[in-house]
Amino acid sequence: MENVPYTSIFVTNTPDSSQDSSGTSKSISCRRNWNRLSRLQKSFILMLLLIVVSFCLITTTFTWAPDPSSVAEDDLLRNKFHALPMSHQKPSVAGRDTHGSAFSRNQRVPSKAGLPTISRQLQPDIEPSRINQHQLLAPGGRSQELQHQAAEDIRSVISLDPVIPISKLRKRQTKKPTIITMQTDYHRLKLDGPQNHRQQEVVNAFLHAWNGYRSFAWGQDHLRPISKTGQDWFGLGLTLIDSLDTMYIMGLQKEYFEARDWVDNSLSFDVNRNVNLFETTIRVMGGLLSAYHLSGDEMFRQKAEDLGTILLAGFKSPSGVPYSDVNLRNRAAHGPSWSPDSTTSEVTTIQLEFRDLSRIVNNPIFEESAMNVSRHVHTLPKIHGLVPIHITPGTGAFRMTSVVTLGARGDSYYEYLLKQWIQTGKKIDFLKDDYLLAIEGIQNRLVQRTHVSNLTFINELENNGQVLRPKMDHLVCYLPGTLALGVLHGLPQWHLDLAKELLYTCYLTYKRQPTGLSPEITFFNTEDSAKQDFWVKHNDAHNLLRPETVESLWYLWQITEDKMYQDWGWEIFQSFLKYTRVEHGFTSISSVLNPENTRPRDMMESFFLGETLKYFYLLFSDKPIFDLKTWVFNTEAHPLPVYDH
Repeated sequence: MENVPYTSIFVTNTPDSSQDSSGTSKSISCRRNWNRLSRLQKSFILMLLLIVVSFCLITTTFTWAPDPSSVAEDDLLRNKFHALPMSHQKPSVAGRDTHGSAFSRNQRVPSKAGLPTISRQLQPDIEPSRINQHQLLAPGGRSQELQHQAAEDIRSVISLDPVIPISKLRKRQTKKPTIITMQTDYHRLKLDGPQNHRQQEVVNAFLHAWNGYRSFAWGQDHLRPISKTGQDWFGLGLTLIDSLDTMYIMGLQKEYFEARDWVDNSLSFDVNRNVNLFETTIRVMGGLLSAYHLSGDEMFRQKAEDLGTILLAGFKSPSGVPYSDVNLRNRAAHGPSWSPDSTTSEVTTIQLEFRDLSRIVNNPIFEESAMNVSRHVHTLPKIHGLVPIHITPGTGAFRMTSVVTLGARGDSYYEYLLKQWIQTGKKIDFLKDDYLLAIEGIQNRLVQRTHVSNLTFINELENNGQVLRPKMDHLVCYLPGTLALGVLHGLPQWHLDLAKELLYTCYLTYKRQPTGLSPEITFFNTEDSAKQDFWVKHNDAHNLLRPETVESLWYLWQITEDKMYQDWGWEIFQSFLKYTRVEHGFTSISSVLNPENTRPRDMMESFFLGETLKYFYLLFSDKPIFDLKTWVFNTEAHPLPVYDH
């Protein structure tokens, strides 16, 4: 075949102006020219075409492939920030500290637009460069180079204004239980950080307390803010876990994720230590469960299940009424060293948490173990629905000579009758019936008024229910909130009237003290000769930063929409700032009677961050944050979902 120059190929492929323009002529001309080429020329052209096609394919692939940094960034969000959804307590027999220096709650003692940001307004002292890079890198993620790049991208977004609120972050995937349906609508939560000056002040107080805890007691149960040390009661990081949902609700992302990682990496239940079943359930399990429901983070669910499995040992008594203490390592349960009895409020105030745990892990053993206690107590004889404060695990019987009180060791029995009924979709009638009977018993047997100002208060019953004692613990001030919650769920209206009267008395126990803070115990005067409504013994004049009055103020404000309760709360908050705030946190004080010498106790209880400041924050909100028909708060202020049955 005649050799044709390479350049002539393209000349002959170009149609001549005199040539017929039909498709057939072009096809014949191209075929003729192709046939004139040598084998070598044909091979060269085919190889050239192959290179061109390959180049086009490669270019297209790179054009449409995801950017590695954006993939790493998405992994970071999925693994680390999936926790953020889109918009979506009490101490000791008087004069005896039964658990070391810590206080038992029921005891009495003397796209980049989708990335999370941290508000400069909320955290003015936090610069983007100070964000702990460990908190930003996804565990098990991609290469270090991509992780560092993604971390830098996140830092750059954190520094942008305006601040992107938590409600605008990526929606997390919540694993719903397969056997029970929750009534809670997570998307209605508006967790956008403080919306007004009062809420901002509460956030500032929280950060002040948290920074002291982080600096001097990280991972320990409590902070001693004056001596700048930590204190361990159970060795389970009580303050940290109690604070998880508080930080989440306040929008404190940096603090939340740092605490979250401590739980993931450092919280261990393999310790040879006796813990109180009740306190560990409401604080630790309750805190883990609430963090799980708010964030969707499976780690919290697994930790709660691990703990619940250990605490089941407490129910292994002859009667099924749990022992008060459980050893975490050997899972041996027993009563306290000073008594064979358990506390009535303790054994009847674990049901919300154990039920919720059963629902989210689809294992009925937790709910059944705790619910059997409620069924058993339902069958026991009572004094017009009122219960003594001690019960014996060996026999399952009340110690009828015990005091009947709405305060220490008796309080939350009544609270959990109502809240269990609500939690189970108001389907378990005996819980409601026992609650209604108890409130009638309180009204008929315990309610009394002072002579001077006609203030309502709740007595205690002694000597097998025969003697009234005009004494009321601060712990009793949870009751107005519980009464109002019952009315919201359809119970008698007169409960709300009683709630308002009792809450006014609780408020005055603050307002009428020189410090504006309430004592632990108040005595009331009913005699005609009385000159004042109430008085305080010096040994009862301590304030432990308790939440009960603030809790009830929140319930009454949210249910009645009366802003007077917010104003009362603001007064109390200002008193806490003035008399309990110290350089590195907040401290309980020994005397509310002497502003010049409050005698600080150097102890910040976990419930101050987990309950008191949380309730202040919720109280000062412009609009309700939680729907009280779809959420129920445990006795440590940890929100849990309401189920349909």
